[in-house]
Amino acid sequence: MPDLSVFTNDASDVTAQFITVLHNIGGKAYQVKNMDEVLSIITKDFPGAARVYSSDAEVRRALNQELITPASGHDFEDVDVAIIKAHFGVSENGAVWITDDLMGHRSLPFICQHLAVIVQEKDLLPTMHHAYERIGSSKYNYGAFIAGPSKTADIEQSLVLGAHGPKSMTVFIMG
Repeated sequence: MPDLSVFTNDASDVTAQFITVLHNIGGKAYQVKNMDEVLSIITKDFPGAARVYSSDAEVRRALNQELITPASGHDFEDVDVAIIKAHFGVSENGAVWITDDLMGHRSLPFICQHLAVIVQEKDLLPTMHHAYERIGSSKYNYGAFIAGPSKTADIEQSLVLGAHGPKSMTVFIMG
């Protein structure tokens, strides 16, 4: 095997690095202590949100929502804010790892207008090498690394956020 030690990230504060990188790629991050803080910030940041949805039982209880069993991903086309949990985050690129068991439906984090993700601070990893070690041989049907809002740019280098997915991505680092 090749020596991969050159890829180690010796950043002592993975949380600060995660927040900085996520900000640099167009996302926002908040350090929070509990679900009440998460919901308070979502209410403040998305005041016009008509439909806030989560597939997570804890979040649904806080929102007083029932679980929707979708016939298809199109059932989420009018979701203004989707709140999901992540297994972990990666500081070097601001990505979060989410599998279908946390998404509820694999279209939810990509069809909503705004994506809010909750990750535990203890689950922030320094590099993608650490992330792949953590994923290892775990079993899942579908998983994705998601980093920041959807972005595209044309030949004139005009950057557009939300062209093919969420207009914004907010990560709540709970710890």
